[in-house]
Amino acid sequence: MKESLQEGLKHRLSFTVPETKTVPALYPEATEFQHMPRVFATGFLVGLVEWACIQAVIPHLDWPEEQTVGIHVDLSHEAATPPGLEVTVDVELVAVNRKQLTFTVTADDGVDTICRGRHQRSVINTERFSDRAASKQATTEDTSK
Repeated sequence: MKESLQEGLKHRLSFTVPETKTVPALYPEATEFQHMPRVFATGFLVGLVEWACIQAVIPHLDWPEEQTVGIHVDLSHEAATPPGLEVTVDVELVAVNRKQLTFTVTADDGVDTICRGRHQRSVINTERFSDRAASKQATTEDTSK
């Protein structure tokens, strides 16, 4: 982590919602979702928030050797957004506790505030993290035989 990774860092990300980011597209294999309204899915909203936070911190990390992973999400989803509207996510880094980063989040679709909350991420060493995940996968493959 670079010394520039400090509280007060702000970032904005705008994204036009396509049909492929609506509720029916979230889990195409889930029949229940296929009958849901075609509006921006909460799962994709969470991903958009993560994307904004990642973009905010990349210049302040030794990227790509260092990255961040989401560790906690506390977000509202207050209004439906149909495809074609642009969602703007504003994030601010409000706490840096060693490798744990806490962001405040707001998002709007040009009509309504659609999201408010907090998101936490942890700075990782990409190689060590990937090695641990691969080890975990190998362990589960061994026990399933």
